Amino acid sequence: MPEHNRPTVAPELYTEEYFRTACEGYDEFNRSEGEQLSRRLKAAFELAEIRPGMLVLDVGCGRGEILRHCAELGAHAYGIDYAPVAVDLSATVIRRSGGTRGRIGVSQANARHLPFPDATFDRVLMFDVVEHLYPWELQEALREVHRVLKADGRFIVHTAPNAWYDRYAYPVVRAVRTLMGQGSHYPANPREFLVGVNAHVHVNEQSLFSLRRVLQQANFDAHVWLDSPPQRWGRDPLGQLRRLLFHIPPFRWFFQREVFAVAAKRVPRIS
Repeated sequence: MPEHNRPTVAPELYTEEYFRTACEGYDEFNRSEGEQLSRRLKAAFELAEIRPGMLVLDVGCGRGEILRHCAELGAHAYGIDYAPVAVDLSATVIRRSGGTRGRIGVSQANARHLPFPDATFDRVLMFDVVEHLYPWELQEALREVHRVLKADGRFIVHTAPNAWYDRYAYPVVRAVRTLMGQGSHYPANPREFLVGVNAHVHVNEQSLFSLRRVLQQANFDAHVWLDSPPQRWGRDPLGQLRRLLFHIPPFRWFFQREVFAVAAKRVPRIS
């Protein structure tokens, strides 16, 4: 099928309102204009182990705060996003960040066609982007990441929500909450939970196993795992049940909400 006939999320859906009211980390960004990171972004960023002099690519750089944090550590950070609003927000963050130890650049580009030479980057970051790419787009984007990543580089991924939570656990949670009289807070479509706009821009959530598989198919060796925001378990039976569901396989595969991965180019085996 020709590329222009394949499904994709329109860039116009990513407005400044989206980035300031719905996109992960918006509270911290609005308070500090990029100086602070949310818990989720901080956890993903720390996995990259950024060091001075590294070349870092942030695919889907959004508001640009990750670029700022890379440069403050002395890395040279480059961001791409296909949403014009994201490029403008990132450029503003760059201007306001003052003197940083590393260089920063941002441009409008599609993850399917990264405008960089082969084997350029020590780190490629893709935070909260995978779920916005249709499967065909993700396949092409991963091919491009593989191309621009150095042989000894690392590819860091964060995506949410865990597809198995939405598909299997959420209906159970919604049923229980409905019995408790809280059903109005749990819409039938899990993509509308908390952030309604996600029903339009989340098109490809991943599970622990599907993300591992898609990375393997793109010739990456990857460590993939699940995590969740800190929980308040409580000492009542429901709280103890939730603790069990979040920690014990196979239940945790369904109830943990976030998927992380650290990947490297697969090393060819010498026979």
